[in-house]
Amino acid sequence: MTSLTTGLILLRGGRVYTPAAPDATAMVVRGDTVEWVGTDSAAQVAYGDAADQVIDLDGALVTPAFVDAHVHLTSTGLALSGLDLAGCRSLAEALDRLARHAREHPGEVICGQGWDETDWPEGRPPTRAEIDAAAGDALVYLSRVDVHSAVVSSALLAAAPGIQQADGYTEDGWLRREAHHIARRVARDAITPGQRRVLQRAALRRAAELGIGALHECGGPEISGEDDFTDLLRLAGEEPGPEVYGLWGELGA
Repeated sequence: MTSLTTGLILLRGGRVYTPAAPDATAMVVRGDTVEWVGTDSAAQVAYGDAADQVIDLDGALVTPAFVDAHVHLTSTGLALSGLDLAGCRSLAEALDRLARHAREHPGEVICGQGWDETDWPEGRPPTRAEIDAAAGDALVYLSRVDVHSAVVSSALLAAAPGIQQADGYTEDGWLRREAHHIARRVARDAITPGQRRVLQRAALRRAAELGIGALHECGGPEISGEDDFTDLLRLAGEEPGPEVYGLWGELGA
């Protein structure tokens, strides 16, 4: 991770959470280091004339950055910027969103997420035929809210030789277990390196906005692939943003 700040910054007028100084209302940051915490009056005496920037917190709470111990950042980027099916109140609404997304992104792989048929009046997810009707010949991968199954298009199945023999395959396109892993891998591999970087940056930017300073990327051959994993760690090391720690999980031979 590269430095996010330069110079000396004084934050004052807030509530700074630290057991070392329970009454702290001010904090001084130099580069990537919290240099000092204390009261506003003490901060003014010690740093008031030296600060390159003064930020008035207006009573805001300042805490240490959070740590997210289990993330898949490319998938998170897809959830932030891809086809969002969370909140769809019916199968018909989900298909409408899919059709609109396909029209707006011709020629691209469509990765959607978040559908949940539990409370839909139809009581079921979209079939492969319905997905094809909505998205044409696009590669379509739509993961359920639990991300452990997905529905897909005929074009995606055609790009996955042998998937029909995999455990969890169904003709209607709702895939589970090994068939789901294969379909996810096909969809993932259709994303270009440039698109992947855009998705990863979006996820890292959102983490920073939420006050997350460190993330544990949980990668593996069935989740993200080695290129995705290594490219993410390289990106996080070269650009400002949260620290990313890579955890790779794979069964041994």
